[in-house]
Amino acid sequence: MTLEVRTVPADIPEVDALLDAYLDEREATFASAQGSYSRKRTPAAEFTPPVGTFVVAYDGGRAVGCGGLRRIPDDGDDVRFEVKHVFVTPEGRGRGVATAVMDALEARGVELGATAIVLDTNDSLVAAGAMYRGRGYERVPAFNENPNATAWYRKPVR
Repeated sequence: MTLEVRTVPADIPEVDALLDAYLDEREATFASAQGSYSRKRTPAAEFTPPVGTFVVAYDGGRAVGCGGLRRIPDDGDDVRFEVKHVFVTPEGRGRGVATAVMDALEARGVELGATAIVLDTNDSLVAAGAMYRGRGYERVPAFNENPNATAWYRKPVR
């Protein structure tokens, strides 16, 4: 695998294809006990510097993963940026793609002035939760009203 993570505009065709696949998969696998999946994509403008960034991981020129970072309101002590839409295609899984995407997002967050990076996820995404905790994210109270989320995390980056 020749993995390359690039910063890209969040409205290019490969981002659209990755985010459609992400939303399709989440909708298809969402726990019915939690109700219906709320299919919502963050507007591309929120991933534009200096308020955000978006990255795509390429393997041999083929898009195999993505993720975005956007500025959200400070919580008093922290300049916060939120990770959104981290996704790896089935063929890219188990090969370090999500780690490379998160490395790029966290580094860019520091460059943009973040003192903390936050994210939300669903506890049914066991591998994602384990990856976030392994990267130093700690569970925190809910900081948004995402109806799809069951877990919220924070990691200090300065």
